Amino acid sequence: MTRSSAAQKRNHVRVVGHGDKTLVFSHGFGTDQTAWQNQEAAFSPEHRLVLFNLVGAGKSELAAYSPRRYRTMHSYAADLLELLAELQLRDVIYVGHSMSGIIGLLAALQEPERFAKLILLSASPRYLNDSGYLGGFEQADIDALYTAMAGNYQSWASGFGPIVAASPERPEVASAFVATLSAIRPDIALAVARMVYQSDHRADLPGLRVPTLIVQSSNDVAVPIAVGEYLARNIPGAQYLRISAHGHLAHMSAPDEVNRAIRSFLD
Repeated sequence: MTRSSAAQKRNHVRVVGHGDKTLVFSHGFGTDQTAWQNQEAAFSPEHRLVLFNLVGAGKSELAAYSPRRYRTMHSYAADLLELLAELQLRDVIYVGHSMSGIIGLLAALQEPERFAKLILLSASPRYLNDSGYLGGFEQADIDALYTAMAGNYQSWASGFGPIVAASPERPEVASAFVATLSAIRPDIALAVARMVYQSDHRADLPGLRVPTLIVQSSNDVAVPIAVGEYLARNIPGAQYLRISAHGHLAHMSAPDEVNRAIRSFLD
């Protein structure tokens, strides 16, 4: 392995399609790059796409994972920047789901020239409620989640998946989510969950200067509508689009809605 391919191997990078614009898709907690299969089919004929797995997920290099290194989302942002540098990419359109929305934001704060636009799908700067802020969860709720994960991870994943997917009309979405969630090593999943749910990146939002689109599902158990509206108010010049989709995995459960949102911002 050469030094120039280290990040690509670590993150199991795939580059598909052709075109003048490069779209980078980054998945959320519990999924991997396969979650973007509908977007890959829709956009690869006209654009170059970069898909990858966050360390600890999918076919990423498990040996690269360290709870000390990945104790904050800044380390995932550093991975993203290293990957873009290896691929010699600038001015990409970055699409980040859930935790990857904030990962992209942090990377764009550090090296804005790498990003032409950001699309944040079901992203949240803070999941815990706070004074004057509705994140959606109390600490007791999150502590109960940690306990369930630590007690019987596979059982927890089987119950958690359908709740988050919230798409009974498309049971294959919940099944796919449960499969990728169950495939994560339990200790890594618990550590990443703690890192995500205890994070607070509200103070980072006003510094972003990259054109940004906030895509919000109408009914998302993990990210209330108020959170999407908060992002739009606090990221300078951000556009806000609420789509007709249910659940936290809109790119899987309502791919046409998400694809239209992406296309509208590309144009």
